[in-house]
Amino acid sequence: MKFIKRFLKFLLKTVFWFIVMSVVVVLIFKWVPVPMTPLMVIRNTQQAESQKNGWQHDWVPLEEISTQLQLAVICSEDQNFVTHHGFDIKAIEKAYENNKKGKRIKGGSTISQQTAKNVFLWPHRSWLRKGFETYFTFLIELIWSKERIMEVYLNSIEMGPGIYGAEAASYYWFNKPASRLTKYEAAAIASILPNPLSYKAKPSTSYIERRKSWIIKQMQFYGPLMYPKRDDDK
Repeated sequence: MKFIKRFLKFLLKTVFWFIVMSVVVVLIFKWVPVPMTPLMVIRNTQQAESQKNGWQHDWVPLEEISTQLQLAVICSEDQNFVTHHGFDIKAIEKAYENNKKGKRIKGGSTISQQTAKNVFLWPHRSWLRKGFETYFTFLIELIWSKERIMEVYLNSIEMGPGIYGAEAASYYWFNKPASRLTKYEAAAIASILPNPLSYKAKPSTSYIERRKSWIIKQMQFYGPLMYPKRDDDK
């Protein structure tokens, strides 16, 4: 009986301090650039025995990332990003139905969920990680603005072999800063996000060209990008 009480006390303390520390970290990253992600470290470790080692990652504020790229990733990855609160229930239901019909796994993760996973968690799929992903998605949607989520997302995601973030990807694929990306270049980068280690933004295959054309059409239908305002926005 004493063992059970001690274990429960330990468990409660662990949960309490996990919540406190996670909230503190999310608060810090509301203003401080994210220096690295677990995926960067994992990829670098995997490449340690190969010729290529390290990663390219240059943090830039959202104002220095082309709105064309912001719109392209929204149209490609999460068209309800500015209106949902972290989870797109319809997209999740659609992904579930598609997965039941076919063998190919198709996710319904939002940009917020992808940001939570990339910044705070490991990349391998599991129910445990999904639970933590849900928790951190709730936290960043509660504490960060949509602009901040987009800023962290575009500065952290993998966009090529050893390439992380919009600035590094823009120079890697098109030899220019992220602020100068055109609509077509932005769509090209967005088109490789499902598998940035296999797909190439330039030169692109016929499959990537089709994806790029679809994204550009969606950008035209979507219209101008407008982020919602929050009471604590300055």
